[in-house]
Amino acid sequence: MGSFPLLPDRGGRRVFVALGDSFTEGVGDYAPRLPNGVRGWADRVAEKLAKAQPGWEYANLAIRSKRLRHIIGEQLGPALAMEPTLVTLYAGGNDILDFGTDIGTLMEDYESVVAALAGTGATLVLFTGFDVKVSALLEPLKKRNAFYNRRVREIAGRYGAVLVDYWRFDAFHDPRMWDSDRLHMSKAGHKYLASQVLDHLGVPHKIKPKEWEPPVKPGLREWERRQRRWVHDWVLPLFGRKLRGVTLGDQLRPRWPEPVRVPRKGGLKKLLQNQRAGGQSGAG
Repeated sequence: MGSFPLLPDRGGRRVFVALGDSFTEGVGDYAPRLPNGVRGWADRVAEKLAKAQPGWEYANLAIRSKRLRHIIGEQLGPALAMEPTLVTLYAGGNDILDFGTDIGTLMEDYESVVAALAGTGATLVLFTGFDVKVSALLEPLKKRNAFYNRRVREIAGRYGAVLVDYWRFDAFHDPRMWDSDRLHMSKAGHKYLASQVLDHLGVPHKIKPKEWEPPVKPGLREWERRQRRWVHDWVLPLFGRKLRGVTLGDQLRPRWPEPVRVPRKGGLKKLLQNQRAGGQSGAG
């Protein structure tokens, strides 16, 4: 059983709590048998933690479409009550996409969340945001994203957080690292990010980057077909939800709302199998 300097053992307590939105919920890494139908990088990190150090408990409070104000109002209190020893936070990406957002105020609120989480004494992991090349229509938001990332780096340094600088990961320039909506990571993207988080924490793992041939650039006709499909499948529904004032996360609950003991072998899928067979959930 390993010992990792960035994950101090507090009397045997090992509690990992993940906060955020779709990025942390796991959207794009589809797994129908898991809660909310997704898996994601945070589940993968929890499983590798448990394999390296048995006894890890894991809660994931993230829900797709949540803004920072929702994370403050709905996730922060429960996370603090769990007395975590490891916390990950990605928040603000959806706010950046809202044209009415005051980015300065957003980052002040973000720092207040970081201060509260850092106050627990837990190892805290923060993320910059990637500059997703979705559409020329979103290029005006690039300055906001750059400001957000600059402030996240400053805040991470101020509070002694582990910074996973997602912005700088060249691997994500490959379109195969993204789901068909072009905004969320694919399964390969989530696996790669999990490996980066584990590397930053010094936790051993065997997750290897996907080995692909260089992507083939589509011809004009194929590019136009893909653009039409993307607009039909993703852009129009997104604007429709905005007009109706609803989000994809409105009817969802957190995937793992209470800390669960992660099995060393078989991971969270094994946990669910045990629960369905009559086993107990929770820390146990």
